[in-house]
Amino acid sequence: MLEQYEYISEACEVIQKRWPHQPKVGIILGSGLGNAAQGVTDRVEIPYEEIPHFARSTAHGHAGQLVCGLLDGVPVIILEGRMHLYEGYPASQITLPVRVLHRLGAELLLVTNACGGLNPHYSAGDIMIIDDHINLMQDNPLVGINDDRLGPRFPDMSEPYTFPLIDRALEVARQENFVAHRGVYVAVTGPNLETRAEYRYLRAIGADVVGMSTVPEVIVAVHAGLRVLGLSVVTDMCLPDALEVATVEKILEVARTAEPKLRALIEGAVRDAAADVI
Repeated sequence: MLEQYEYISEACEVIQKRWPHQPKVGIILGSGLGNAAQGVTDRVEIPYEEIPHFARSTAHGHAGQLVCGLLDGVPVIILEGRMHLYEGYPASQITLPVRVLHRLGAELLLVTNACGGLNPHYSAGDIMIIDDHINLMQDNPLVGINDDRLGPRFPDMSEPYTFPLIDRALEVARQENFVAHRGVYVAVTGPNLETRAEYRYLRAIGADVVGMSTVPEVIVAVHAGLRVLGLSVVTDMCLPDALEVATVEKILEVARTAEPKLRALIEGAVRDAAADVI
């Protein structure tokens, strides 16, 4: 971790030359959710390959660029696409953008993902507000010598997702008249989807949805002192006794159809952050 401080500085320098503003909110968009960035005005797009130490996104449905600008008049930086452990990158590298967002001035991280539904009360296309998570990725971005400039050696994880933000997101969903659950996200390494036996196991240990991202980013966000709101789009149901074959095309299509709901929650959180409501 000791080299990360310089990596962060070098990445921030390049970004600030292209967009010399301070973001209020950082947003990470998951698979097939890139259109949620369309509302950004005065935008500056910076491909990841032009930013020092940023990895190149190789996953389906990830554009691989920063979108900097204004969302409802609030300065934001959106990561249109993320990196994953299954792409072969170490956890410290896939979470570097979170540290960069924090250094640039972001106070709030909105992290989104496409996921599989384990809870039988959920349906494809639903939104789940993440209340807590389980890390089964067999990796952690904080492993190594701790740099106290970036955060504490043993960050507390009793509230990784900020409770008032969760309550407010559920309120926005009610106002917009769509279903939003509150539940537990379990992260696995991937890239293969799980077996029927694995789905039973994940449900038995308390997970409502399963995915291959988000948790490393949230661990780093907590380490850095950011407030966090996590939003999952249920793109397919993972019910072991009624399991259907999931394809990338189906997953991305469901993610795109759920974008209006996701956008409403993102815009609500951005407005609240700007008004210092939460």
